[in-house]
This record gives sequence, C-alpha cells and structure tokens, in this order.
Amino acid sequence: MILADKIIENRKKNGWSQEELADRLGVSRQSVSKWEGAQAVPDMKKIIQMSEVFGVSTDYLLRDDIETPSAPEVTPVDNGLEETVRMVSMEEASAFLEHNEKAAVMVSTGVMMCILSPVILIILAGLSEAGKISFGEEAASIAGAIILLVMVACAVAMFLMTMVRGDRYSYLEKVNIDTEYGVSGMAKDRRGAYSETHGRLLVIGIMFCVVSAIPLMFLELAEHSRENEMLTVIGVCVLLAMVAAGVKLIVMTCIRKGGYDKLLEEGDYTRLDKKASKYDGIYWAAATAVYLGWSFITMNWQFTWIVWPVAGVLYAAFHEIMKAACRT
Repeated sequence: MILADKIIENRKKNGWSQEELADRLGVSRQSVSKWEGAQAVPDMKKIIQMSEVFGVSTDYLLRDDIETPSAPEVTPVDNGLEETVRMVSMEEASAFLEHNEKAAVMVSTGVMMCILSPVILIILAGLSEAGKISFGEEAASIAGAIILLVMVACAVAMFLMTMVRGDRYSYLEKVNIDTEYGVSGMAKDRRGAYSETHGRLLVIGIMFCVVSAIPLMFLELAEHSRENEMLTVIGVCVLLAMVAAGVKLIVMTCIRKGGYDKLLEEGDYTRLDKKASKYDGIYWAAATAVYLGWSFITMNWQFTWIVWPVAGVLYAAFHEIMKAACRT
C-alpha cells in the first residue's frame, strides 16, 4: 500500500475530512488532497507529524511493504454517525455514479415541472379574461388547476421513483465509508473531468434566473402592454420558463457533482456534513410550502418565483448553522 492510500485510510478511520486533517498538520486542504492523489509527497517533518496524529510509525507510512500499523491507532472521534465504516467497492461506486447521473436528470426535471406547473393556469386565465376563449374564467381556472396538479403529481412521482431506486446507496449520506483501492482515484478523475462542465452549467443556470424578469419588465414598460393584458401574461410565462430552465441546470449539475463528493467524503458530504444534512429535507419542504402557499394565496406568480433563489442563498447559512450545532 502506497503512502497516498495510507493517508486516506487513516484519515477516514479517524473520521476526519481533508480540511480537518490539514488543520491538525498545519497545511492547506489542497496539500492533503495532493498527497492523497499521489500528486505530491509530504516532507519528512510532515511524515513525522502524521505518524503522531495517526498514532502509527513512520516506517509504516514510508514503506509500501508494511500493510499493518506497528502502533495503536487513534480512537475515532465521536461525530454522531454510526461508528461502523462501510466499505465501497469499485463495482458499487461505478453503479452509484451511473444511478446518480440518471437521478440528476429525473430530479431536475421534476423541479422544473413544479415551477412550470402554473403556466397553463396563467395562460387560460389570461385568455378567458381577454375573451379569447369561449368558456368562462371559473372553468378556465379549474382546467388550469387540474393541469397544475397533474404536473406536480408527475414531478412527485419522479422524486419518489428516484428515491426508491437510490435507497440502496442512501448509506453514502448517513454513515462513514471507506473505499477499495482505486475508487478514490477514479472518483477524483471523473470529478476533475466534469468540473469544467459543472462550472459552465452553474453559471448558465444562475444567469437564466437573474435575467428571467427582463422580458416582463420590457413588456410592462411598453405602452401597448397596458391595452393588451395578454402581453403581461406572456411575460410572466416566459419568466417562469427561464427560471425553470435555470433551476433545472443548477439542480442537475449539483447532483452530479455531489455524487463524486459523496464517494470522496468531501464538499457537502464530509462526516460532519452528513450529520447536519439530515435537516435538509425539512428546509426544502418548508421552502416549497412557502412558494406554493404564497403563490396560491396572492396569485402573483410573477413575483413568488423569488422564493427559490432566496432559499438557495439562505441554504448555505442554514447548513453552516446546523454544522455548528452538530459540533456542540
């Protein structure tokens, strides 16, 4: 076993993230990442420091032919998770990443459908009010509401299907894991290859959300839009469509990148983050309830979309608060 694998093995046995190990050694997280990826070798001073931190001998760290530590290992820290370490094989890791890519498409499409669900209702209401269709406003509202509920139901079905199919991999978010030889390297290589695409999709998605209100603003400023209310309706629908497209890209790429982070126990899936993430479902359920409640009560769909970017910004603060609470 080479030094890089020994560093990974002992770090995970002690329940530390790369950042936590870096703090103990007085180096940057990037340095630890390079050591574990065999892209760099720590100097002798850091080797000695690591032997003290891990509770192993320097011979064990430096000699590839020594597989077993010659000194007792440090007792793992209490991080609030199950103490059993689950081993992940190369076959299982590959199957999980394949599932994760499909889940990214399913979940992001479901989220997009939820955001787009009121579009038909808004169009039918606008056409009815403008006298463009034969049936009245009440009938138009009922028909639009039925379509809205059908779209939301389809989205929920997609969420549930993804959850059921991914249940076998749920331990990646709940318990400490260790990986067989080569799994970490494979995950790092695939994450590195995807990083540029991730950044591009993230930027495009955010830009779609930011500029989504521009068409509506132009239509509101136009003089003839005051006489033709359908232009405002079209503006609202375009806004929702752009937000839906942007959110889909953001959710899809974040889920894909999250799959690599889960296997590496990095990013939002360090061992401490796993403990804090159990509250994420409550947070997003509350955000959805606020969005739907505000939208149906006020019927101002052209404004209520702001719930999603605000919730996304506040999520980072919420997650950090939960992490701090879990440390105490």
